[in-house]
Amino acid sequence: MNLSAGKAKIAFQIAKTLKDHGCTAYFAGGCVRDHLMALESYDIDIATTATPDQVEKIFPRTIPVGKQFGVVLVVEEDLTFEVATFRSEGGYVDGRHPTQVEFTVPEEDAKRRDFTVNGLFYDPFKEQVIDFVGGEADIKGKLIRAIGNPEDRFDEDKLRLLRAVRFASTLGFKIDPDTWKAVCQKSNLIHQVSPERIRDELIKIFTRKDSGRGFLLLSESGLMKEVLPEIETMKGVQQQPDYHPEGDVFVHTHLLMEKLEKPSTALALGALFHDVGKPGTFEVRNGKITFYQHEHLGAEITQTIMKRLRFSNDEIRDVTECVKNHMKFADVQKMRSGKLKRFIVRNTFTDEMELHRIDCASSHGMLDNYHFLESKLKEFEKEELQPKPLLNGHDLMALGMKPSPSMKEALEELYELQLEGRFPGREEALEYARQMIRDKYQA
Repeated sequence: MNLSAGKAKIAFQIAKTLKDHGCTAYFAGGCVRDHLMALESYDIDIATTATPDQVEKIFPRTIPVGKQFGVVLVVEEDLTFEVATFRSEGGYVDGRHPTQVEFTVPEEDAKRRDFTVNGLFYDPFKEQVIDFVGGEADIKGKLIRAIGNPEDRFDEDKLRLLRAVRFASTLGFKIDPDTWKAVCQKSNLIHQVSPERIRDELIKIFTRKDSGRGFLLLSESGLMKEVLPEIETMKGVQQQPDYHPEGDVFVHTHLLMEKLEKPSTALALGALFHDVGKPGTFEVRNGKITFYQHEHLGAEITQTIMKRLRFSNDEIRDVTECVKNHMKFADVQKMRSGKLKRFIVRNTFTDEMELHRIDCASSHGMLDNYHFLESKLKEFEKEELQPKPLLNGHDLMALGMKPSPSMKEALEELYELQLEGRFPGREEALEYARQMIRDKYQA
């Protein structure tokens, strides 16, 4: 299998240990699909006739992560492997978890899985694929097809609605017509899934291969309207043709998603949400379409969406920074060097700069500001861009300035001048600050 030799060896040893105890053990699911497609797998799951109690007795280190559903994690050399008992399931009352689990044989286990391409087993001893559901043929035909009745599979687990989109986009497969019909008909049921699980699937769709296709499939299926209705409102919102010859805001955003290449979560969501404030700021002034301050409204909307989907505070901060700052790139050539240096050293700058590049490439095509920043980054690469400030608030108070919002403004101006090399040392900075306070901040 296309895994690191060490991880594959450990997985094989776990399977052999189960076999030595009289149990059948196969590799299962996505790792088999990836093996047949010569793709890299990140995990090997193991399916077995051993019950969870037997697995816990056989292996010294286990975690009963889903023991009630027949799943135990086996820990070997600080790596975890999911070991699941062959099972059939029933009674999916919450649209996600079965209320009844019965241990069974491999063929029945395969039938309760989601899609044929994920319903394969692999015998590591005979080095043979075991296919009860037609998954090999669908891999060759590049087809995502639900196992059995698609409506039943989606009723069992509503998260599969999003997983169908993810597998189709990341694998470059089509979705079987009956499976697609069921996705569209049941898209409104996705709300039965927790926000955290929806979030995780969206991240996988937008940060992996062909996120642009995932974007369109989400919209065409009706899932976008359910989980990201703010994106759907971009449709039909026209833009000024001389800057956006490509079309409306939705079309423009789709073009950005198509240009992403293995992005971070911040970049992917920054691209997705960068113009989410445009529908709410659309105006026609003097015959021209405008979206004044859309980046600020967009940052507020982004924060609302990400809180709804239970993103961490750090993730929310980084993505909203990308959205809020994406229009500032139009002014980089006008910035004083100190201000520009402060702009460049921010944690999200690398993602923002790539967002700026694909934003321009998806509209007017002008990359002069991007190339200007490339040259500045090279020019600054040997400089200390984040030196310790020569002055702080206590210094300004000692010079007679009272604590106020103006103090932050004064400190920022002094630090930018420091970055520009205006002060040989602290004494010169103090003298400048004394004069500045007298002229600018005192009546």
